[in-house]
Amino acid sequence: MTPLADVQFETIDNVVVARLEGEIDMSNADDLGAAITARVSSDAVGLVLDLAAVEYFDSAGIHVMFALRERLTRRGQEIRLVVGPDSPIATALRFADVPGTLGAADTVQAAIAELTD
Repeated sequence: MTPLADVQFETIDNVVVARLEGEIDMSNADDLGAAITARVSSDAVGLVLDLAAVEYFDSAGIHVMFALRERLTRRGQEIRLVVGPDSPIATALRFADVPGTLGAADTVQAAIAELTD
């Protein structure tokens, strides 16, 4: 069975950027969270989750985002989300105050700048 979401990783200025696309729900959220956690080394400054290409995001995905933040905070790292205001998931994320709680930026470059300043 093909996963509903895909994630690509790159490291820029010692910040791990995880670019997600597709659908994130209870069938794949935990696996995505584990994959992302495994890619963020303890010496990374932090993590940028680029959600611009995510089409669907349910409460399981939101739970994973908060769990990622907890793990990173314990290691002295930060997290930023990138999601456009016109994204199909923007309203759900705002309703759960995910951008306000985790921190958000308009672009990946802006998020990296926030984490490295």
